[in-house]
Amino acid sequence: MTENETISLPITTVILAGGRSMRMGMDKTQIPLGGLPLVARAVANAGAFSNHVVVVTNRVEDLPTEYLPEDLTVLKDSVAYQGPLGGLATALAEVKDEWVLACAADMPWIMPQVVEELYRHTDGYDVVLASGPDGPEPLCALYRTATVAPVADKAIASGRRRLIALFDELRVCEIPIEHIQKIDPDLRSFFDINTQVELAEARELADKMGLSTPEQDEELLERLASLPYAEKPQPVRVMMSEETGRQMPSETPITIYLNDVEVATVQATVTHIDDMAIGFLITEGLLTDREKFKGVDVDKKRGFVYVTSDEDVPDGLVYKTRYVTSGCGKGTTFSSLGHARGLEPITQMIHVGPADLYRWMAEMSARSDEYREHGGSHSCGLVVNNELLAVREDVGRHNAADKLLGHAWRERVDMTHAILLSTGRISYEMIVKAAKCRIPFVASRSAATDLAAEIAETLGITLGGYVRGGKVVIYAHPERLIPPEEFENEEG
Repeated sequence: MTENETISLPITTVILAGGRSMRMGMDKTQIPLGGLPLVARAVANAGAFSNHVVVVTNRVEDLPTEYLPEDLTVLKDSVAYQGPLGGLATALAEVKDEWVLACAADMPWIMPQVVEELYRHTDGYDVVLASGPDGPEPLCALYRTATVAPVADKAIASGRRRLIALFDELRVCEIPIEHIQKIDPDLRSFFDINTQVELAEARELADKMGLSTPEQDEELLERLASLPYAEKPQPVRVMMSEETGRQMPSETPITIYLNDVEVATVQATVTHIDDMAIGFLITEGLLTDREKFKGVDVDKKRGFVYVTSDEDVPDGLVYKTRYVTSGCGKGTTFSSLGHARGLEPITQMIHVGPADLYRWMAEMSARSDEYREHGGSHSCGLVVNNELLAVREDVGRHNAADKLLGHAWRERVDMTHAILLSTGRISYEMIVKAAKCRIPFVASRSAATDLAAEIAETLGITLGGYVRGGKVVIYAHPERLIPPEEFENEEG
């Protein structure tokens, strides 16, 4: 059998793609290696030796679905961020095959012959794996579904997260790594990518040994499109909200007053609502002079925020019906295209590297406690002097931005060389908010609208989107990013 031939083993390959990727600083499953993201390469490779393929992840919405087959079984971790053991336990509860091969999404070169050799040793055992001087290799290893599942659940309940926590209660066959090297001399089947250094090594190895040529990538794409991945559609599990063990994200009406004049009622998460009120008034052009700002009082019981300033309230607001907004497009908002008129273009230069954007995005995610506890909320972060100064969250992306900008304004932070980060869509009013605070660079993990890009171009703001999956899409003013030739080199 040649290295590129396929075999068919009666196993399910479980691709674990749910880690935080903290050492990488980005979602490594989407990082391109050759012409395919790592997770797509892992799925295609698994199709060369197994009956069925399952991907387990905490971030189903972030998978590069354009590279994956529609019938691929994707499971969300039953308990988030419990490491490889949590992902394996989730899969074992669903799969039908007797044996499961557990591997990571960042293991791009598992050889079918290595898996076949592991499978030859399954009689009488619950776990079959390779073992070397550094101990057993728990990934690219076989696990018997029926016997491992209850032991995995027990280990997770006790607070353990490592796969080796299972081994004391199971029959484990350890195959000497020297034996595996007769099949896979370079042990590429066990190569995983956890750091930027290892990613560089993988790309160098791929180029040197021809492991990700265009022809091979095309073959993998064909395999992705043609092989069966799911035995049958997975049943939909219906749960009561109490069963999830998570509280729902909250929103409540917050009424903002300026000098005792009711200005607006905003549906928001009740954290940092004093900063949100100030940020809202700043970005609506109602607070412009920091020296005239007098203070802010919060009546949490009634959901009122009172901002006082020596600046006058426009006459047009005094007798108007109040505006109601949820912060994400439902309801009425003051923001209009007219707010962009009369603003001077931003010309100040800053220099930002893609790797820094990923680092700040990862840190913002790590500091997004509301999302981690409840889900359903957006985050915004403000980078000043190459440090993530503050993070704010809310059910509305506009509210999260207002909380952040209001905080910075109160603390007299110079935002003229800052970077505004967001997890949500960048629409035109988000760009206007940045422009009002003279912020030259806005970036999001999500998309930007065409109108946002048009206004960003007009106002001199660098706008980046889709800061994930090893890429950054620049919609306006790329000159603040690293030079184009360096960007191309970094992209690979």
